[in-house]
Amino acid sequence: MWLKIIGFLLLNFGALALGGIFAGSGAGSDWYNQLNKAPWTPPGWVFGFAWTTIMLCFSVYMAILFMRKTEKRNILVLYIIQWMLNVAWNPAFFYFHKANTGLIVIVCLTILVTYFLFNFRRDLKGYSLLIVPYFFWLCIATSLNAYISIMN
Repeated sequence: MWLKIIGFLLLNFGALALGGIFAGSGAGSDWYNQLNKAPWTPPGWVFGFAWTTIMLCFSVYMAILFMRKTEKRNILVLYIIQWMLNVAWNPAFFYFHKANTGLIVIVCLTILVTYFLFNFRRDLKGYSLLIVPYFFWLCIATSLNAYISIMN
């Protein structure tokens, strides 16, 4: 089990690192700082804390899910789609400055994580709580992205 957790940790934090590379100066950029942002936008440090917590929990969630389910191919396909969407948001939003494209990406990611949460809850029981931080954060992030898309 520990090898699976470590594998998912590497993949998940690798996605964050890759997304960060594509984000350029990200939240510190002039473009982002000049946007009309939602009043509920948290301070910058919250994003790093949130994503670290989310990826720790999600890595354990995925390792347990992968061990418990027999249809590993379907889980792997869903995971890969999730991974690609997670990475794709940063360049769409920060590098290309396409808030509407970012919104489409993050809505798709939120739908997929919601599917993970509800579709596998019977199999994982209490372990399903490990994906709840991801779900809640995506709801917040989607609202922040939507606000930027509408107000700018």
